[in-house]
Amino acid sequence: MVGSAIARYLLATGHPEDALITRTHAQLDLTQQAAVQEFFAQERPDQVYLAAAKVGGIHANNTYPADFIYQNLMMQANVIEAAFQHGVKKLLFLGSSCIYPKMAEQPMREDALLTGPLEPTNEPYAVAKIAGIKLCESYNRQYGGSHGVDYRSVMPTNLYGPGDNYHLENSHVIPALIRRFHDAKVSQAANVTIWGTGRPRREFLYVDDVASASVHVMNLDKSRYGAQTGPMLSHINVGSGDDLSISDLAQVIAQTVGYVGDIRFDPTKPDGAPRKLMDSSRMYRLDWQARVGLRQGLSLAYQDFLSAKDIRST
Repeated sequence: MVGSAIARYLLATGHPEDALITRTHAQLDLTQQAAVQEFFAQERPDQVYLAAAKVGGIHANNTYPADFIYQNLMMQANVIEAAFQHGVKKLLFLGSSCIYPKMAEQPMREDALLTGPLEPTNEPYAVAKIAGIKLCESYNRQYGGSHGVDYRSVMPTNLYGPGDNYHLENSHVIPALIRRFHDAKVSQAANVTIWGTGRPRREFLYVDDVASASVHVMNLDKSRYGAQTGPMLSHINVGSGDDLSISDLAQVIAQTVGYVGDIRFDPTKPDGAPRKLMDSSRMYRLDWQARVGLRQGLSLAYQDFLSAKDIRST
Protein backbone atom coordinates (compact mmCIF):
# COMPACT_ATOMS: atom_id res chain seq x y z
CA MET A 1 0.00 0.00 0.00
CA VAL A 2 2.65 2.54 1.04
CA GLY A 3 5.13 1.68 -1.70
CA SER A 4 2.43 2.07 -4.35
CA ALA A 5 1.44 5.44 -2.90
CA ILE A 6 5.04 6.66 -2.95
CA ALA A 7 5.38 5.56 -6.57
CA ARG A 8 2.15 7.40 -7.46
CA TYR A 9 3.37 10.55 -5.73
CA LEU A 10 6.76 10.47 -7.45
CA LEU A 11 5.07 10.11 -10.84
CA ALA A 12 2.61 12.89 -10.05
CA THR A 13 5.45 15.25 -9.10
CA GLY A 14 7.38 14.85 -12.32
CA HIS A 15 9.56 11.77 -11.99
CA PRO A 16 9.57 9.78 -15.25
CA GLU A 17 8.09 6.31 -15.04
CA ASP A 18 11.23 4.63 -16.35
CA ALA A 19 13.20 6.18 -13.46
CA LEU A 20 11.25 4.22 -10.84
CA ILE A 21 12.47 0.74 -9.97
CA THR A 22 9.85 -1.36 -8.19
CA ARG A 23 9.32 -5.02 -7.39
CA THR A 24 6.35 -6.97 -6.03
CA HIS A 25 6.86 -9.63 -3.39
CA ALA A 26 6.29 -12.27 -6.08
CA GLN A 27 9.13 -10.76 -8.12
CA LEU A 28 11.61 -10.30 -5.26
CA ASP A 29 11.55 -11.91 -1.81
CA LEU A 30 13.39 -9.42 0.37
CA THR A 31 14.01 -12.04 3.08
CA GLN A 32 16.43 -13.77 0.66
CA GLN A 33 19.82 -12.09 0.97
CA ALA A 34 21.28 -13.40 -2.30
CA ALA A 35 18.25 -12.27 -4.30
CA VAL A 36 18.40 -8.79 -2.77
CA GLN A 37 22.11 -8.46 -3.49
CA GLU A 38 21.52 -9.55 -7.09
CA PHE A 39 18.74 -7.00 -7.51
CA PHE A 40 20.91 -4.10 -6.28
CA ALA A 41 23.88 -5.25 -8.41
CA GLN A 42 21.71 -5.25 -11.53
CA GLU A 43 19.58 -2.13 -10.95
CA ARG A 44 22.03 0.20 -9.15
CA PRO A 45 19.40 2.60 -7.70
CA ASP A 46 20.35 6.09 -6.52
CA GLN A 47 17.71 6.29 -3.77
CA VAL A 48 15.74 3.66 -1.85
CA TYR A 49 12.35 3.95 -0.16
CA LEU A 50 12.13 0.95 2.16
CA ALA A 51 8.37 0.60 2.63
CA ALA A 52 8.21 -3.21 2.42
CA ALA A 53 7.06 -4.95 5.60
CA LYS A 54 4.96 -7.76 6.96
CA VAL A 55 2.08 -5.95 8.64
CA GLY A 56 -1.26 -6.77 10.23
CA GLY A 57 -3.71 -5.95 12.98
CA ILE A 58 -3.85 -7.10 16.58
CA HIS A 59 -5.07 -10.62 15.68
CA ALA A 60 -2.31 -11.20 13.13
CA ASN A 61 0.41 -9.86 15.45
CA ASN A 62 -0.80 -12.11 18.27
CA THR A 63 -1.08 -15.17 16.05
CA TYR A 64 2.15 -14.91 14.03
CA PRO A 65 4.76 -13.22 16.28
CA ALA A 66 7.68 -15.25 14.90
CA ASP A 67 6.77 -14.36 11.31
CA PHE A 68 6.47 -10.68 12.17
CA ILE A 69 9.85 -10.34 13.85
CA TYR A 70 11.81 -12.65 11.54
CA GLN A 71 10.52 -11.44 8.19
CA ASN A 72 10.76 -7.74 9.06
CA LEU A 73 14.26 -8.08 10.50
CA MET A 74 15.45 -9.97 7.43
CA MET A 75 13.91 -7.57 4.92
CA GLN A 76 15.39 -4.51 6.61
CA ALA A 77 18.85 -5.97 7.14
CA ASN A 78 19.11 -7.33 3.61
CA VAL A 79 17.96 -4.14 1.89
CA ILE A 80 19.99 -1.70 3.99
CA GLU A 81 23.20 -3.73 3.72
CA ALA A 82 22.75 -4.28 -0.03
CA ALA A 83 22.04 -0.57 -0.52
CA PHE A 84 25.28 0.29 1.23
CA GLN A 85 27.29 -2.37 -0.61
CA HIS A 86 26.11 -1.01 -3.96
CA GLY A 87 26.71 2.66 -3.31
CA VAL A 88 23.26 3.99 -2.38
CA LYS A 89 23.74 7.28 -0.55
CA LYS A 90 20.10 8.12 0.24
CA LEU A 91 17.64 5.68 1.84
CA LEU A 92 14.37 6.26 3.67
CA PHE A 93 13.11 3.63 6.12
CA LEU A 94 9.42 3.60 7.08
CA GLY A 95 8.67 2.40 10.58
CA SER A 96 5.57 2.48 12.77
CA SER A 97 4.10 4.26 15.78
CA CYS A 98 4.15 0.93 17.65
CA ILE A 99 7.86 1.47 18.37
CA TYR A 100 6.91 3.56 21.41
CA PRO A 101 6.22 2.19 24.90
CA LYS A 102 2.67 1.07 25.67
CA MET A 103 2.28 3.72 28.36
CA ALA A 104 4.25 6.48 26.64
CA GLU A 105 3.25 10.04 27.48
CA GLN A 106 0.77 11.39 24.95
CA PRO A 107 1.29 12.70 22.36
CA MET A 108 4.31 10.46 21.79
CA ARG A 109 7.56 12.31 21.07
CA GLU A 110 10.51 10.78 19.26
CA ASP A 111 12.55 10.74 22.47
CA ALA A 112 10.07 8.30 24.06
CA LEU A 113 11.79 5.50 22.11
CA LEU A 114 13.22 2.77 24.36
CA THR A 115 11.97 4.39 27.57
CA GLY A 116 9.55 1.63 28.63
CA PRO A 117 7.91 -1.73 27.85
CA LEU A 118 6.20 -2.15 24.49
CA GLU A 119 2.59 -3.20 23.88
CA PRO A 120 2.78 -7.04 24.23
CA THR A 121 0.43 -7.81 21.33
CA ASN A 122 2.77 -6.28 18.74
CA GLU A 123 6.13 -6.31 20.53
CA PRO A 124 7.89 -8.54 17.92
CA TYR A 125 6.90 -6.20 15.08
CA ALA A 126 7.88 -3.15 17.13
CA VAL A 127 11.30 -4.61 17.99
CA ALA A 128 11.93 -5.23 14.29
CA LYS A 129 11.01 -1.65 13.43
CA ILE A 130 13.24 -0.28 16.19
CA ALA A 131 16.07 -2.39 14.76
CA GLY A 132 15.42 -0.77 11.36
CA ILE A 133 15.85 2.70 12.84
CA LYS A 134 19.05 1.65 14.56
CA LEU A 135 20.38 0.04 11.37
CA CYS A 136 20.00 3.36 9.57
CA GLU A 137 21.59 5.27 12.43
CA SER A 138 24.49 2.84 12.69
CA TYR A 139 25.31 2.98 8.99
CA ASN A 140 25.19 6.78 9.18
CA ARG A 141 27.52 6.85 12.17
CA GLN A 142 30.02 4.41 10.67
CA TYR A 143 29.86 5.35 7.00
CA GLY A 144 28.37 8.85 6.84
CA GLY A 145 31.75 10.57 6.77
CA SER A 146 33.68 8.04 4.70
CA HIS A 147 31.01 7.04 2.18
CA GLY A 148 28.45 9.86 2.25
CA VAL A 149 25.71 7.58 3.62
CA ASP A 150 22.52 9.44 4.60
CA TYR A 151 19.84 6.97 5.73
CA ARG A 152 16.71 8.48 7.30
CA SER A 153 13.63 7.12 9.09
CA VAL A 154 10.03 8.26 9.33
CA MET A 155 7.51 6.79 11.78
CA PRO A 156 3.99 7.03 10.37
CA THR A 157 0.91 6.67 12.51
CA ASN A 158 -1.80 4.12 11.56
CA LEU A 159 -2.22 4.18 7.78
CA TYR A 160 -5.13 3.36 5.49
CA GLY A 161 -6.24 3.92 1.91
CA PRO A 162 -6.02 2.46 -1.61
CA GLY A 163 -4.22 -0.87 -1.84
CA ASP A 164 -4.95 -1.83 1.76
CA ASN A 165 -5.41 -5.42 2.96
CA TYR A 166 -9.10 -6.13 3.63
CA HIS A 167 -8.70 -9.60 5.14
CA LEU A 168 -11.22 -10.11 7.94
CA GLU A 169 -8.68 -11.39 10.49
CA ASN A 170 -5.21 -10.25 9.46
CA SER A 171 -5.81 -6.62 8.45
CA HIS A 172 -5.56 -3.36 10.39
CA VAL A 173 -8.57 -1.82 12.08
CA ILE A 174 -9.87 0.48 9.30
CA PRO A 175 -9.80 -2.02 6.41
CA ALA A 176 -11.14 -4.75 8.71
CA LEU A 177 -14.08 -2.58 9.77
CA ILE A 178 -14.78 -1.47 6.20
CA ARG A 179 -14.97 -5.13 5.19
CA ARG A 180 -17.10 -6.15 8.18
CA PHE A 181 -19.60 -3.31 7.88
CA HIS A 182 -19.91 -3.81 4.13
CA ASP A 183 -20.54 -7.53 4.51
CA ALA A 184 -23.05 -6.82 7.30
CA LYS A 185 -24.85 -4.29 5.09
CA VAL A 186 -25.06 -6.75 2.20
CA SER A 187 -26.30 -9.58 4.44
CA GLN A 188 -28.58 -7.21 6.41
CA ALA A 189 -27.01 -8.39 9.69
CA ALA A 190 -28.66 -6.94 12.78
CA ASN A 191 -25.35 -6.23 14.54
CA VAL A 192 -21.58 -6.23 14.21
CA THR A 193 -19.28 -7.15 17.12
CA ILE A 194 -15.85 -5.53 17.38
CA TRP A 195 -12.89 -6.67 19.48
CA GLY A 196 -12.18 -4.83 22.73
CA THR A 197 -13.99 -2.16 24.67
CA GLY A 198 -13.97 0.52 21.98
CA ARG A 199 -12.25 2.95 24.35
CA PRO A 200 -8.66 3.00 23.00
CA ARG A 201 -7.86 6.06 20.95
CA ARG A 202 -5.99 5.94 17.65
CA GLU A 203 -4.64 8.41 15.12
CA PHE A 204 -4.97 7.70 11.39
CA LEU A 205 -3.27 9.02 8.26
CA TYR A 206 -4.33 8.59 4.64
CA VAL A 207 -1.64 6.75 2.69
CA ASP A 208 -1.14 9.48 0.08
CA ASP A 209 -0.21 11.85 2.90
CA VAL A 210 2.56 9.58 4.17
CA ALA A 211 3.77 9.27 0.58
CA SER A 212 4.15 13.05 0.31
CA ALA A 213 5.85 13.13 3.72
CA SER A 214 8.30 10.41 2.70
CA VAL A 215 9.38 12.19 -0.47
CA HIS A 216 9.58 15.47 1.45
CA VAL A 217 11.92 13.98 4.07
CA MET A 218 14.04 12.20 1.47
CA ASN A 219 14.67 15.47 -0.37
CA LEU A 220 15.34 17.71 2.63
CA ASP A 221 18.73 19.36 2.86
CA LYS A 222 20.92 17.33 5.21
CA SER A 223 21.55 20.23 7.57
CA ARG A 224 17.84 20.99 7.82
CA TYR A 225 16.97 17.36 8.54
CA GLY A 226 19.81 17.21 11.06
CA ALA A 227 18.48 20.26 12.89
CA GLN A 228 15.37 18.26 13.86
CA THR A 229 17.16 14.98 14.62
CA GLY A 230 20.34 13.59 16.14
CA PRO A 231 22.86 10.85 15.32
CA MET A 232 21.12 8.44 17.73
CA LEU A 233 17.62 9.94 17.58
CA SER A 234 17.20 10.28 13.86
CA HIS A 235 13.60 9.26 13.23
CA ILE A 236 10.72 11.68 12.65
CA ASN A 237 7.05 11.12 13.49
CA VAL A 238 4.48 11.55 10.71
CA GLY A 239 0.86 11.93 11.80
CA SER A 240 -2.33 13.88 11.30
CA GLY A 241 -2.33 15.36 14.80
CA ASP A 242 -5.84 14.11 15.67
CA ASP A 243 -7.13 10.91 17.24
CA LEU A 244 -10.47 9.34 18.13
CA SER A 245 -11.78 6.32 20.01
CA ILE A 246 -12.28 3.00 18.25
CA SER A 247 -15.96 3.32 19.14
CA ASP A 248 -16.21 6.68 17.34
CA LEU A 249 -14.19 5.33 14.42
CA ALA A 250 -16.62 2.43 14.06
CA GLN A 251 -19.53 4.84 13.92
CA VAL A 252 -17.88 6.93 11.18
CA ILE A 253 -17.01 3.84 9.11
CA ALA A 254 -20.54 2.46 9.49
CA GLN A 255 -21.91 5.79 8.22
CA THR A 256 -19.43 5.78 5.32
CA VAL A 257 -20.42 2.25 4.31
CA GLY A 258 -24.12 2.77 4.95
CA TYR A 259 -24.55 0.13 7.65
CA VAL A 260 -27.47 0.94 10.00
CA GLY A 261 -27.42 -2.02 12.44
CA ASP A 262 -26.14 -2.16 16.02
CA ILE A 263 -22.44 -1.95 16.87
CA ARG A 264 -21.32 -4.08 19.81
CA PHE A 265 -17.96 -4.54 21.53
CA ASP A 266 -16.39 -7.67 23.03
CA PRO A 267 -14.42 -6.65 26.15
CA THR A 268 -12.99 -10.17 26.50
CA LYS A 269 -10.76 -9.43 23.49
CA PRO A 270 -7.56 -7.33 23.81
CA ASP A 271 -7.63 -3.56 23.38
CA GLY A 272 -3.95 -2.97 22.70
CA ALA A 273 -2.38 0.29 23.87
CA PRO A 274 -4.86 2.71 25.49
CA ARG A 275 -3.80 5.60 23.26
CA LYS A 276 -1.41 6.18 20.36
CA LEU A 277 -1.20 9.82 19.31
CA MET A 278 2.00 11.04 17.69
CA ASP A 279 3.72 14.33 18.40
CA SER A 280 4.54 15.32 14.81
CA SER A 281 5.73 18.83 15.63
CA ARG A 282 9.20 18.17 14.21
CA MET A 283 7.66 17.20 10.89
CA TYR A 284 5.44 20.26 10.93
CA ARG A 285 8.52 22.44 11.49
CA LEU A 286 9.88 20.96 8.28
CA ASP A 287 6.90 22.45 6.39
CA TRP A 288 4.74 19.37 5.92
CA GLN A 289 1.09 18.88 6.89
CA ALA A 290 -1.47 16.14 6.22
CA ARG A 291 -4.09 17.17 3.65
CA VAL A 292 -6.72 14.40 3.64
CA GLY A 293 -9.19 14.43 6.54
CA LEU A 294 -10.54 11.21 8.03
CA ARG A 295 -14.03 11.33 6.53
CA GLN A 296 -12.70 12.13 3.07
CA GLY A 297 -10.06 9.44 3.39
CA LEU A 298 -12.56 6.82 4.55
CA SER A 299 -14.79 7.60 1.59
CA LEU A 300 -11.85 7.12 -0.77
CA ALA A 301 -10.84 3.92 1.02
CA TYR A 302 -14.35 2.50 0.70
CA GLN A 303 -14.37 3.29 -3.01
CA ASP A 304 -11.09 1.40 -3.29
CA PHE A 305 -12.59 -1.55 -1.41
CA LEU A 306 -15.60 -1.66 -3.72
CA SER A 307 -13.31 -1.73 -6.76
CA ALA A 308 -11.19 -4.58 -5.34
CA LYS A 309 -13.56 -7.47 -6.06
CA ASP A 310 -10.82 -10.05 -5.90
CA ILE A 311 -9.96 -8.93 -2.35
CA ARG A 312 -13.58 -8.82 -1.20
CA SER A 313 -14.13 -12.41 -2.29
CA THR A 314 -11.49 -13.77 0.13
